[in-house]
Amino acid sequence: MNASVDISMKTDEVLKVELEVFRRQHRDLDEAIIALQERGTSDQLTIRRLKKQKLGLKDKIAQIEDRLTPDIIA
Repeated sequence: MNASVDISMKTDEVLKVELEVFRRQHRDLDEAIIALQERGTSDQLTIRRLKKQKLGLKDKIAQIEDRLTPDIIA
């Protein structure tokens, strides 16, 4: 699914809800990665996959924030 295509079709209210969901998922992934690393017996492939998911969420969050932030002409 291409987030840049979907984002143009959504209302600001929907984007705000999605933004909170993505932020929560990003935090949860961060906590999971930290927990796996602290355990010491973690699978590096799993950690890499979680980090990749986290980066994808970060990109989606940035796109939504850009869309919701009004352009200011100085």
